[in-house]
Amino acid sequence: MNIAPHMFGIYQQLLVISQSMLRLASEGKWDELIDTEVNYVSTVEKLAETTRDVTIPAQTLDQLRPVLRHILDNEAEVKRMLQHRMGELADLIGQNTRQKSVNSAYGKLSGVVLFPHQST
Repeated sequence: MNIAPHMFGIYQQLLVISQSMLRLASEGKWDELIDTEVNYVSTVEKLAETTRDVTIPAQTLDQLRPVLRHILDNEAEVKRMLQHRMGELADLIGQNTRQKSVNSAYGKLSGVVLFPHQST
């Protein structure tokens, strides 16, 4: 059985999905990115099943190498964008926590009139 055409098709599918993931990450469409990642993982599993018990000829591997490099580059860039987004979310959580502390401190003083201490 010649696995090469089928495998090329799956790699091409992965490339298209990874490009879509990169676009979604760059547009900040995080929910859509997660949905697309599910499809990506499913396609990777399909590739693993297809190639599980098959020896892939060196010539086929040489032809796949540029596609695989592109896929890996896309993954690295998406990962970088996700880490940046996680940093943004951590900052927002920190701000929210500080705001709650301030609100709590001032909330305890609600209705209390403070007078400066007079020394005589």
